[in-house]
Amino acid sequence: GHPIVASDRIFGLVVLMVALAYGASATQIQTSFLVDPVGPRMFPYLITGVAGICGFFLLVRPDPEPEWPGIRALGALGFSIIVLVGYAYALKPLGFLVPTALAAGLLSYQISPQPAKAAMAGVGLSGGLFVLFKYILGLGLFALPRGLIG
Repeated sequence: GHPIVASDRIFGLVVLMVALAYGASATQIQTSFLVDPVGPRMFPYLITGVAGICGFFLLVRPDPEPEWPGIRALGALGFSIIVLVGYAYALKPLGFLVPTALAAGLLSYQISPQPAKAAMAGVGLSGGLFVLFKYILGLGLFALPRGLIG
């Protein structure tokens, strides 16, 4: 092997191992005597097969080594991950509108550092997504913390 293609091969090996573990766990799915002809294991087996093929091809035919982003870009990605994890934890206690507006605003600011436009994007996305999810798609979202609504 050539050291220039190490990252794709490592990733391919990881994908292949995860696919095999996923396939092994799919064999543990309980079936009742009244199942459809395909059975409940078919979809997990399909995912296992596709992921396994992808992992295998990454091992056998890797791309040239990519150019990794600089420390500034990695810092921005790290910040985005922190914002999204914080957002996930804030949704239940704080409702949908405030965490969504903050997360969307912060991520918008990261894309284009213009505070007024980022704030408008955050508020607009929050309100628009709430209407879409709650009233059009019928999801059981709470706009604000449940303690405030009663």
